[in-house]
Amino acid sequence: MNDSKIWMDGQLVDFKDAKVHVLTHCLHYGSGVFEGIRIYDTKKGRAIFRLEDHMVRFMNSAKAISMPMPYELDELCEACREVVRAAPPEGDYLRPLAFFGMNPTGNIGVNPLKSPVNVVIACTHMGAYVGKEQLEKGAKIITSSWEKPSNRAAMLNAKVCGNYINSVVARVEAIKRGADEALMLNANGTVAEGTGENIFMVKKGLIITPDLSSGVLEGITRDSVMTIAKDLGYNVIEKQITRSELYLADEVLMTGTAAEVTPIGSIDDVLIGEGKAGPITKAIQKKFAAAVVGKEPKYKAWLDLV
Repeated sequence: MNDSKIWMDGQLVDFKDAKVHVLTHCLHYGSGVFEGIRIYDTKKGRAIFRLEDHMVRFMNSAKAISMPMPYELDELCEACREVVRAAPPEGDYLRPLAFFGMNPTGNIGVNPLKSPVNVVIACTHMGAYVGKEQLEKGAKIITSSWEKPSNRAAMLNAKVCGNYINSVVARVEAIKRGADEALMLNANGTVAEGTGENIFMVKKGLIITPDLSSGVLEGITRDSVMTIAKDLGYNVIEKQITRSELYLADEVLMTGTAAEVTPIGSIDDVLIGEGKAGPITKAIQKKFAAAVVGKEPKYKAWLDLV
């Protein structure tokens, strides 16, 4: 992907020229917001998945941290399309990022309001985030020793760069313990989410996912899966879930832009169901996979052709 272009503050630049100063505020304090957006190949060409929904959340995340966004929604959406058009065929993932840059005086301090806001959009290759094998056999996850910040401690419905340090250390912990991913609990001890994924469980045909008060991101893939599940005739409810409820579930799955729909085979070495993708997970996976490549007319509005 080193031959791709990156959109920086209104223009495309070569990959090697996409640079920021070491005194950039976001580098020191995490004062940025971002999105992750999948790109899929369809019969009508490349398409960006739920582009406008992602960019609305991008702008709302900026609003949440008092960051003035220098571009309108339509400009940002078109910039994403522009980056995809300039990307090589393997580019399947967009990363929009807005951040407080370097204070013109070179001063370093927590207050970012005198720093400019920079916006970049990059296209890279993601592939199967957790792993191709895990999409069928199920991922192995562990419960992290690190807690998800509470709604009092962080703006959890905004994708703020600094918020994700907990996800970083939890993911590293999982890898060091031989797992694929980590499950994070909240301050109440109930289930929040993965390091970058929402969690669903299936019990006696009912699909359950933690509610927003549990400290989860209002994921766009989460919303897509809830829509698909309801269209398939399943009941979906949002409520608090305990760790032991997950152990005893018939099926558990993770959803996210990167993870898409990934079944969970085990949690803390406890086998979930049969230890692989269950029938409801498979049904959702199949419908989602068809929708993102334009094979489900019902969901065609989710695709933005470039």
